[in-house]
Amino acid sequence: MVDPIFDDGFTSGSDPRVDVIETDDLTGAQRVAIIEVCVAAHRSENFRDLFSYTTDGARHFLGWRGDELVSHAMVTTRWLEPSGCGVLRTGFVDAVSTLPAAQGLGYASAVMRELAGSIDDYEVGCLQTDIPSFYERLGWQLWQGGLSGRGDEGLIPTPGQRGVMVLALAHTPRLDVTVDLSIEVQPERIWD
Repeated sequence: MVDPIFDDGFTSGSDPRVDVIETDDLTGAQRVAIIEVCVAAHRSENFRDLFSYTTDGARHFLGWRGDELVSHAMVTTRWLEPSGCGVLRTGFVDAVSTLPAAQGLGYASAVMRELAGSIDDYEVGCLQTDIPSFYERLGWQLWQGGLSGRGDEGLIPTPGQRGVMVLALAHTPRLDVTVDLSIEVQPERIWD
């Protein structure tokens, strides 16, 4: 669940403040604010459960307008396997959200630029989106090959899945985005 953000670039002349905080270090007030941003941006109460499936060590990227949290993205560890490449430790991006009143003002761009510069301990970045053009502007590539999940019983094809994107990082091997790509199956989710 990555969208919506609808961001055309920060317009006030300077980037907003972006803090990077691990889940365990978030205050109660920050957790509440993150949930409210996600619920408002996605118009979905499902985000009330965000911290019930957030793994230990997840990193949250918090975009601020003054003292108000207006944008958020989260990175967790997942495991991509491009065909013929081996399994890659992956910074998987979730819960990208910007308050509706702050969309289009550059907050999500600032959050995603900070995120891209802060996940170089992973071999590759990955996300799923309904608006790939936003992420393409920031250097992400749309995966063109077949997609599937890797479970205990083998591959689970996900032929209807769209909008899976990757970001090459310092330790990313050469990737061919036209080959098949799989990701480990998590409880109740494969890609989003």
